[in-house]
Amino acid sequence: QGQLVESGGGSVQAGGSLRLSCAASGYTRSMNCMAWFRQAPGKEREGVATIYTGGGSTIYADSVKGRFTISQDNPKNTVYLQMNALKPEDTAMYYCAAVFVGVSTYCRPLGYFNYWGQGTQVTVSS
Repeated sequence: QGQLVESGGGSVQAGGSLRLSCAASGYTRSMNCMAWFRQAPGKEREGVATIYTGGGSTIYADSVKGRFTISQDNPKNTVYLQMNALKPEDTAMYYCAAVFVGVSTYCRPLGYFNYWGQGTQVTVSS
């Protein structure tokens, strides 16, 4: 089994920045594809970004391209989401997720993830 714990959420004004962290523990060999999702009240969950930890390839949702960066620190089993130029529409609960994929091309926001964190709230005010 594996566990994911997010941290780093908070409140910020539009145009500001936040960095989210996701620490993985347990059977981390079953987590070679890491992702960030978000869900705002009354909206469907959205895949924000993924990273294939085996090679570092990343995919971003169009809504965050150029503003958000997903990265990894393998020795620490931690994945980060650097969020810049935040907008009020970025307000949501952000979740870290993970899965094992056999091929890097399967590591994408629309894929299946079987490990989930508890979420961290991000609130952006105008």
